[in-house]
Amino acid sequence: MRFEVYCDESRPDLLVSAKPGARFMVIGSLWLRADDRDEFKTRIHELRDRHRVGGEFKWQKVSPSRQGFYEELVAWFHDQGDRLRFRCIAVDQSQVNLHLYHEDDQELGFYKFYYQLLHHWVLDFNDYAVFVDFKSNRRRDRLHVLRRCLDLSNLSTQVERVQAVRSEESVLIQLADVLTGAAAYRLNNGVRAGSAKAAVLGKLESLLSRRVTSTAKGEQKFNVFQIDLRGGW
Repeated sequence: MRFEVYCDESRPDLLVSAKPGARFMVIGSLWLRADDRDEFKTRIHELRDRHRVGGEFKWQKVSPSRQGFYEELVAWFHDQGDRLRFRCIAVDQSQVNLHLYHEDDQELGFYKFYYQLLHHWVLDFNDYAVFVDFKSNRRRDRLHVLRRCLDLSNLSTQVERVQAVRSEESVLIQLADVLTGAAAYRLNNGVRAGSAKAAVLGKLESLLSRRVTSTAKGEQKFNVFQIDLRGGW
């Protein structure tokens, strides 16, 4: 079966910040069957039109005037059941040692965490295409190396491509941004009672019947992988 994955991130700057304003960098991914792509895009566009939301939507743009749209968006995501799944990795910046494990290279460390996000949900006998939000990389081969590592570590699976796409061109990356932002908002204790963002997060958590926090590996709908870099068992 062919699957597509749409990815975005929150606070990648935390890996190198001397005075971090948050604890967790979060990378999120939206997983769907390739056959469902066009239907999902159509439904999201219809939702945008109904709420008269023009241009790019994202977590940073959640506001009182757009709260209804974002609440309906997360409800629509939830209503798709197993056809539309989300997984994110939360990286505690205080545990990251770029010098010891990542050759003093923040970019290298960032894509290693991307690998950890994707690898555990790439299953046997499937084909995958991964689309990541465009960002300027110091090394031009980062996505090629990521694709090759994913492909070689899953020998009965084909990872066809890992491709950068500008978020304004993909409503599925925009949805990944909203879900990633909601997870980061909760994990970084940024919730401000009475705000539109708190209301949207509350809607999501009500639908999930739980708080957005670290989940078991087997959680399929909204999986939060809080990686522990300290070792142990």
